[in-house]
Amino acid sequence: MTVEFIGMIGTRDVSEVRPPSGPVVDPDYTRRFARAHEEAGFDRILIGYGSSSPDGAQVAAHVAAHTEKLGLLVAHRPGFVAPTLAARTFATLDQFSGGRVAVHIITGGHDAEQRRDGDHLPKDERYARTDEYLDVLKRAWTEDEPFGLDGDYYRFADFHAEVKPAQSPRIPLYFGGSSPAAYRVGGKHADVFALWGEPLAETAEQIASVRAAALAAGRTTPPRISVSFRPILGATEDAAWERAHRILETIRSRGTAGSFVGSRRDILPTGPGANPQNTGSQRLLAAAAKGELHDRALWTAPAAATGAAGNSTALVGTPETVAQALLDYVDIGVTTLLIRGYDPLEDVADYGERLLPLVRAGVARRERAAASAPVAVGGVR
Repeated sequence: MTVEFIGMIGTRDVSEVRPPSGPVVDPDYTRRFARAHEEAGFDRILIGYGSSSPDGAQVAAHVAAHTEKLGLLVAHRPGFVAPTLAARTFATLDQFSGGRVAVHIITGGHDAEQRRDGDHLPKDERYARTDEYLDVLKRAWTEDEPFGLDGDYYRFADFHAEVKPAQSPRIPLYFGGSSPAAYRVGGKHADVFALWGEPLAETAEQIASVRAAALAAGRTTPPRISVSFRPILGATEDAAWERAHRILETIRSRGTAGSFVGSRRDILPTGPGANPQNTGSQRLLAAAAKGELHDRALWTAPAAATGAAGNSTALVGTPETVAQALLDYVDIGVTTLLIRGYDPLEDVADYGERLLPLVRAGVARRERAAASAPVAVGGVR
């Protein structure tokens, strides 16, 4: 049993509670932000995607040049470049970074946002295209002989990439989504399937759906599972909740939610009463409609205030409370925890000092307990 921690960086200082500061691409801030994650003990950082955002592969190259071992998770939307080009781009980046690259596939949940990049396919067709796209990526990274394709979305002949990933057999694929189409395509292709932070029962239902889709695709090993949260820590429970309500008041007073990627135009729609197209946001709003507080520490009020624009549910409490809440998700099968704060750079250091060690210690205790459990007759513990 292991747990992977992923943070998220942007190229300037901005969040739901902080207006953008500095140029859209601030190399020094980006470097400091990435190094803060490495020093805090994160395994990877997510570099997001938006129709107006800086190019993620180039951001990742800058980060790789200024870090030593931090993993790079580059968000990527299939359809805007040919899969043959994407395969070479990411393989080249993997070579220069020493095998630190993973790719997070986001098929896209908002028609209007997709059209800004010139994509006019409806959602179900986008997932069908993603399926074909990932077949090509995986073959490009692993096959030595030239190959071609006469597919529904891509046609090429005699393709061969000299550059292969540094990692063997290929670059890991993360995959986001919550719709049946996402389960089907991600269940087939993903090494890690990424979900937003819902209550435990609903998360367990999604994990079961992903595993069923993987089984239907003929896989014997299902994808690992990632869940995303916005931890809000305090020295006491009261202090944590006081901070949480200050954050919520700021979000409501600003009227929009900030984003690490591009401008506010990259996330649609926002604000209370929004009716998002993507299933993930719809599910977060449904959880918020049932109540603000779920399970040990899951707080859905920020999702309701932003229209569930992106990763927007919080875990609130002392480091001990939030660590136990994260471990509750580990106990139902989650292997990867993507966390980011409302004070982006400052929260990274706080998580590294007060939160990550507690979760990792909890995982270690579970490993020791599993190893020492008595083995019954027939080899069953």
